[in-house]
Amino acid sequence: MTWSIIFHEPDSGRIAIAVATKFFAVGARVPSIEPTRGAVCSQALFNPFYGPRGLQLIRDGLGASDIVRLLTASDPGRANRQLHVLGADGAFAAHTGADCVPWCGHWIGETMSVAGNMLAGPQVISETVRTMRERADLALPRRLIEAMRAGERAGGDKRGKQSAALLIYGDQDYSELDLRVDDHIEPLIELSRLERVSREHWTHFRSFLATRDNPAGTFNRAELEAGIERSLAAEPS
Repeated sequence: MTWSIIFHEPDSGRIAIAVATKFFAVGARVPSIEPTRGAVCSQALFNPFYGPRGLQLIRDGLGASDIVRLLTASDPGRANRQLHVLGADGAFAAHTGADCVPWCGHWIGETMSVAGNMLAGPQVISETVRTMRERADLALPRRLIEAMRAGERAGGDKRGKQSAALLIYGDQDYSELDLRVDDHIEPLIELSRLERVSREHWTHFRSFLATRDNPAGTFNRAELEAGIERSLAAEPS
């Protein structure tokens, strides 16, 4: 009932997930990210424990294949589950259970994995992957959304559309971007709109927040507002 991307940006180390489905509030359950280390997407007849348990296994230093094996081995419902993982080893692995609703399957690459179930066909995955590869000219959030929209144009979730989400972490313990469309007639179009809105203020404000290297961040309001104005002026139109 879902398809999703996990992407690990080689240069920056950022980890991102984009997901869409004909199901309510997909962003609340499918994507989980451990900053700079790994990620888990739990879908199909999802097990809500896969996310938190998977993140703990990433923190413990386990690789992707071991995480998938450990999560599914102890789960009697594993034939109905789908998950894909970026492990602490920097590799990807996936599981698509034998009882997941067709079309279902996954694709594993060096910098990303894509998995889906209850889709119109394998072309949903292949078009998502193709667009991620070809649109490296786009900023990461827009690249992910465009890839998901390509998958949707190829048929997407065969039941229709309802929710979508985009989650990106850099090297801090909080997200760079966390956008959720919980219930919408065109969730990926709405997700794209929210991403545009995020660039009006949030993405510029974010650079002045507290970080590990600067635990207080910028809190002088005059300095903060001046910095945001400079950042806005420097952004390409």
